[in-house]
Amino acid sequence: MAAEAGTNQSVERAVAVLRAFTGAGDRPLRAAEIAKAAGLGQSTASRLLGTLEQAAFVERDDDGQYRLGADLITLAGAAVNGHPVHQAARQRAQSLAAATGLGANVAVRRGPHAFYLCNFEGQLAPRSFALTGRRNPLHATALGKCLLLGVTDPRDLLGELIGYTAHTITDHDVLDSELEQVTWQGYSTEAEQLSLGRSCLAAPLRDRTGQVVAALSLSGPSSVVDLPARERELSRLVLETADAINSQLGHHGPTNHRIPAPARHDLRS
Repeated sequence: MAAEAGTNQSVERAVAVLRAFTGAGDRPLRAAEIAKAAGLGQSTASRLLGTLEQAAFVERDDDGQYRLGADLITLAGAAVNGHPVHQAARQRAQSLAAATGLGANVAVRRGPHAFYLCNFEGQLAPRSFALTGRRNPLHATALGKCLLLGVTDPRDLLGELIGYTAHTITDHDVLDSELEQVTWQGYSTEAEQLSLGRSCLAAPLRDRTGQVVAALSLSGPSSVVDLPARERELSRLVLETADAINSQLGHHGPTNHRIPAPARHDLRS
């Protein structure tokens, strides 16, 4: 049992070393930085980095700094490609991005965050980084509001609502009212609640039981998404694409959504 416990601890420490890179963006890290982020002694972190380097899970440059290794892409690709939501949504999300010029994103819920399974960039919504694998807060994103439809008690899950811009919803009563609106109209919107200058629309994705298992969104610069003028147009496209994905996931529920006339957006929608 002692040997088994030691093996588990070693795996946990190796995972902590790998996760230390998630907060570093695209810059390499020194062994001391990794040890601190992982909560390990530097000698322990260095030994683990040596083993991970041999497995090609990390790479070391000429300055002795580390990056995640290319072999992790193989594992990540296998994980993403084997996910049933990714399989059902990938082609349709890609086509939606190409047709609108906006970013098309698919995410599932991981705790209080939206976890991005895939994203495609249209010509009007370029990004300097990939969203796949990233996490964003549920209450500050259109994707997250759709994912919250599958949560019994959003208040218990989310706790205190953190503000990211002056437009972020930080009051649970306001969020509850918005989720009621999302349920009624079948889609959600978000205008500069997570980051200034960007807006989004999203629709829930459901499995054969009708449960919300993921969400699909269109996002881009607020000037291009232009919710006051384009909400009706873009929401129909998102809903139609979501319905097609739902059908592949085994959900064949009603496809008639109530799309209200475009309202005046004050960046709190």
